Amino acid sequence: MKKLQNTLYLSNPNRYLSLDGENVVVSEEKTEIGRVPLHYLSAIVTFGYTGASPALMGACAERGILLSFMTAHGRFIARVTGKVNGNVTLRRQQYRMADRQDQSMKIARNMLLGKVFNAKWVLERGIRDYPLRLKVAALKQQSSLLSDCLAKIRTADCPEVLRGYEGDAAAAYFSVFDELVLQQKDAFFFERRSRRPPLDRMNALLSFVYALTSGMCVSALEAVGLDPCVGFFHTDRPGRASLALDLMEELRAALCDRFVLGLINLRVVRAEGFLMKESGAVVMTDETRAAVLQAWQTKKYEEITHPFLGEKIEWGMVPYVQAMLLARNLRGDLEEYPPFLWK
Repeated sequence: MKKLQNTLYLSNPNRYLSLDGENVVVSEEKTEIGRVPLHYLSAIVTFGYTGASPALMGACAERGILLSFMTAHGRFIARVTGKVNGNVTLRRQQYRMADRQDQSMKIARNMLLGKVFNAKWVLERGIRDYPLRLKVAALKQQSSLLSDCLAKIRTADCPEVLRGYEGDAAAAYFSVFDELVLQQKDAFFFERRSRRPPLDRMNALLSFVYALTSGMCVSALEAVGLDPCVGFFHTDRPGRASLALDLMEELRAALCDRFVLGLINLRVVRAEGFLMKESGAVVMTDETRAAVLQAWQTKKYEEITHPFLGEKIEWGMVPYVQAMLLARNLRGDLEEYPPFLWK
């Protein structure tokens, strides 16, 4: 099993990255403020436009360290990767199956089953843990609707129908998502999902954490030799990592949403840590972004028992394990792709 290594996050947009021997050097206004050995890292994510030296980019590509560039507000810009992993046979099989609706539907259905199952159990966990603080009847009603969606997804026979059931499930889940906010409710209310741009604090957090998870999924797929741009549920689109988005669906509720709720309910983030732009977009301050990244790094090292493997792994390894299971399914070693089912 691959070992979970560290990710270096640069949350200050004014910091520049360079290479000195076997170390990443972090500088601000041409003054060194820190350095990290390359062998300690699996990825580097920098937020801002200052950039990185060509020497460091080359070293990261050579060692398989994923170097990602994001805007200060968490929108993906670009990444530096090295040689393509895996063999051409696996990728050709991926492309063939993506082009065959009957084959791609089998994988897409299972991924969506994982997404809706996990969303249902986020609601059920809330009911179990806070029965006196939540509107239990409302959560139970939407949980029941999610169960209905699970049954329908299993029999969906075309992509359009599957997307319709996925939309119904998302509407049911998000209709009661605000109930799970137990602290700072006036500041972190949730009315509806808004993406580009996020229009409230909750959506700013969700979009940021989804972007982090998407990057992890891209890295995991490339590590096992799959093309992150050719998906089975999300359609092909230039510049979009469709398979990474597919893989992330299973992790949205169980990992991302629960993490964001924890940030709010444990008061790791506060209302004053967000700014409203003239456009209506809500963004995090540098201090809030740094606090979120620190908590995210800790979250990635929390251990869980993987539902299919039955082994203890860190949360940060879940995308890699699911990518590995998907590759095994494409090779024919597994009859079906086993989705990540959290409970």
